[in-house]
Amino acid sequence: MTQDGELDALVRQRIRGLRVARGWSLDELAARSYLSPSTLSRIETGHRRIALDQLAPIARALGTTLDQLVESGRDEDVVIRPHHDASRGMTTWLLSREGVPAGMTVAKLRVDRPVPADLRVHPGRDWFVVLSGAVVLRLAERTIVVRTGEAAEFSTMVPHAFGSTGGPAEILCILDHEGERSHLGPARDRRPG
Repeated sequence: MTQDGELDALVRQRIRGLRVARGWSLDELAARSYLSPSTLSRIETGHRRIALDQLAPIARALGTTLDQLVESGRDEDVVIRPHHDASRGMTTWLLSREGVPAGMTVAKLRVDRPVPADLRVHPGRDWFVVLSGAVVLRLAERTIVVRTGEAAEFSTMVPHAFGSTGGPAEILCILDHEGERSHLGPARDRRPG
């Protein structure tokens, strides 16, 4: 099957799956999307070509977006590969995808370095939760140990840095645009193949 044919089949499965998940009959979806039940049946079964002017009302009726309805089902959209930066003592899994609120980045980090001597300042706020290990967070003159299961949230206008203690630590963090640049390094493609 061609890539277009695979996407077409996937869109048909999504339409039927969303309809069934809501417990709707073809008649109910037809009433909500202003299409006939027979048209929807032929779309779901592949006996009718899907037109854009049909997809938009179907997506709206199903409570999804057109983009979500037609997004690719390829493996590279599923697998997130880590990027290891030995010089910084960090491995990064960039979890944010297209469509995340503007200026926000979600990442998992494995930190295997002590707290850097240089404290950084940038606009915004950072938030992280420690998944394993312990993280030493320096905020100006304060030193705070954040352990597994604990979280930290702070203004990034306070001079700050973090590192692991007692071995590697893994954290899940939410960063604004400036936090991404500061903590994840210079702008680069963070999805190595």
